Amino acid sequence: LHVWALHSVRSNNPTGVEIKTPQDSIPFHPYYTIKDLYGLGVFLIFFSAFVFFAPDYLGHPDNYIPANPLVTPPHIVPE
Repeated sequence: LHVWALHSVRSNNPTGVEIKTPQDSIPFHPYYTIKDLYGLGVFLIFFSAFVFFAPDYLGHPDNYIPANPLVTPPHIVPE
């Protein structure tokens, strides 16, 4: 359904030119394929930077406190 609805002939016209001949349109491949691969590459660069160089950057600080099995945390109280 998605391919039929959005990727049919003349469904997207980024140039703004009135399409009269097939040369006036931009084909799906390679224009959108390269555009999407570029976006994926940029995302993977930032994602890889977090994974390999700063894996604990977005972690909560309480996760780095060593646990003591003999003491109950102060926020847990009997009812």
